[in-house]
Amino acid sequence: MQSPLIIAISGASGSGKSLFTKNLFNGFCAQGRPVQVLREDHYYRAQDHLPMEQREKNNYDHPNAFEHELLKAHLQALREGQPIDYPHYCYKTHTRLPETERLNPAPVIILEGIMLLARTDLLPLYDVKIFIDTPLDICLMRRMMRDLKERGRSIESVAKQYEETVKPMYHQFIEPSRFTADVVVTQGGKNQIALDVIKSHIQQALL
Repeated sequence: MQSPLIIAISGASGSGKSLFTKNLFNGFCAQGRPVQVLREDHYYRAQDHLPMEQREKNNYDHPNAFEHELLKAHLQALREGQPIDYPHYCYKTHTRLPETERLNPAPVIILEGIMLLARTDLLPLYDVKIFIDTPLDICLMRRMMRDLKERGRSIESVAKQYEETVKPMYHQFIEPSRFTADVVVTQGGKNQIALDVIKSHIQQALL
């Protein structure tokens, strides 16, 4: 069995990573190619041992917030043709859910998350590294709309978190990681030319 092609898609929170991932996924599915999508957010560390007050104060925009060791083990297993028990995470309780999802390997694996290119030990596992480059003011607007609608947050809490952790962590970890990317995509997830170029490259790699 041929090893799967692993595509890492990174960038700031709200940059359009999820939309780019969705459009890439839909493009491959339309061609009949099986694809698995993994999200770095699912690998936030379990915090059942911490009180809710402490969970709410933690910095979720630092690399240490993620259990990258488990993600690395899962990517290695998928490369070897083995299934994984994919974790799930609850944003309202700030901890991992007890249920996992059994995922099987696929010819194409798309991985999406903010810190994927900032962890040098993960870089050798990726076949294609993509950075979505979007102005921070646009990212903030998108993040605020998402958190208000999907995560029950207040405008004040989103703005406070953005100033205290999101923006500083972007400049410290995420922005420098763009230089490790094979492709830097502007215009977010709707950049059709970038999507076509990447799909064409991957199709050639899978021949």
